Amino acid sequence: MQETPREAAGSKSSANLRLLPGFDELPEPILKELQAIVVRRSFEAGQTVVEADAPSRFTCIVRTGILRMQKDLPDGRQHIVGILVEGDLFGRVFNGNMHFSIEAATDAEILAFPRAAFEALLLRSPELDRLLLLHLLSELDRARDWMIILANPKVRGRLAGLLLLLCTRLQTVDHLVTVSGRAVRVRIPLSRPDVAHLLGTRVESVSRALHALADDGLLDIVRPDLLEIRNLQALTEEAGEPDLADTASLLRLVKAMRKSAD
Repeated sequence: MQETPREAAGSKSSANLRLLPGFDELPEPILKELQAIVVRRSFEAGQTVVEADAPSRFTCIVRTGILRMQKDLPDGRQHIVGILVEGDLFGRVFNGNMHFSIEAATDAEILAFPRAAFEALLLRSPELDRLLLLHLLSELDRARDWMIILANPKVRGRLAGLLLLLCTRLQTVDHLVTVSGRAVRVRIPLSRPDVAHLLGTRVESVSRALHALADDGLLDIVRPDLLEIRNLQALTEEAGEPDLADTASLLRLVKAMRKSAD
């Protein structure tokens, strides 16, 4: 983890670890040991959290904000390969360095566990080991979904897929996803260039695709960073990934839309 001015001000965390996804199922002694070693660190938007290929000294969890995972390409460009949101765990354990960098896309706060101490707890706690495994499996599922979305030949299809993933992943993050009448309001926490990098296209193409989806009645553009999705089912068809419509989080949104409309 790169030393930064705000990281240098890191302090022992008073955060309740039981509020983190899955941590409420850990035995009380393990929770106390984790609480004793965790450090809370803050980063401003644009600051580097982890440098590519640097030794991984911490295992971390995103407490607030959005992080972007980036890979340097041979031609000097940076490609965003994914995002991390509240509750996501990152950092290698037991071996190896991370092969991509992590930067703060927004102001963010993380909870950092020294790697050696965290690994020792993993060896003694099957419950913590299971929690880490579930995080890794969820990450693999998201990676598979993202590969399908990026395979869509149309920018508007890839954009639709990104919006669906944001709907599923941001429902509990800083009220970025809310239901208003028959629409789902999504506040986009990424800049337009970040979205373009994620989709492997240009900013102008993202803008055209967004307006095309609006012209077809799938969504309304309230402002550049705020959208109202009118038809989740049509958006899944546009993305070419119908399985996304059956995820529990999207089904909850559909149910909430119907209830709000009534």
